[in-house]
Amino acid sequence: MSFRPWNLGTRDNLNLYLFMGVLVIVGAVFGALLVNALTFEQQQDLADELGAYVGKLGSPAAGDAGAAFRESFFFYARWIGLIWLLGVSVIGLPIVLVLDFLKGVLIGFAVGLIVRQMAWKGLLFAAAAVAPQNALIVPALLVASVSASRFAYFIVRERLFRRKGQLLPPFLAHMSAALLMILMTACAALYEAYVAPALLARVSAALLPASALAVPIF
Repeated sequence: MSFRPWNLGTRDNLNLYLFMGVLVIVGAVFGALLVNALTFEQQQDLADELGAYVGKLGSPAAGDAGAAFRESFFFYARWIGLIWLLGVSVIGLPIVLVLDFLKGVLIGFAVGLIVRQMAWKGLLFAAAAVAPQNALIVPALLVASVSASRFAYFIVRERLFRRKGQLLPPFLAHMSAALLMILMTACAALYEAYVAPALLARVSAALLPASALAVPIF
């Protein structure tokens, strides 16, 4: 069984990408619907926190970009690392699917909350607050998940049943894929730390009054 990092392309693994992509989409729908399930008190608490967040946008004391980058990067790196580890363990593969679904829930909840608080203006704000970094993060999670699935499949088929095949090449390929995806999430963390605050400040100033609500980046 050939197992190389470049064999993780959509042409060779279309079914896996479709399945995991659907999980993310279903999670996003569930997350958006979850906003409507919040009680009035919960919505008010979130509204207060979101209002405080938007109030900080563009202010000199908005925060340390370096610290924000480290926090975002290590969060995403741990997520990718966990997917890698679950693939190595084989039995943890179902949890990879849960993580993909959970990522969709976070995105859907964030967008749903913005739109609920800001109506149509929330769509434009969400495009700046949620979409850019997730255009990198979601594909990175999908590639890491496909890599974990293929590695677990290799272990079960080649090592447990057929008892043949070298373990090191697919292991190194799985590790290489995870490292490359961590680098991709580093780009997303750079956006969140250094670009997003200034962009969101401009968008909020153009679209929203000073007391309008925003949402932290998920």
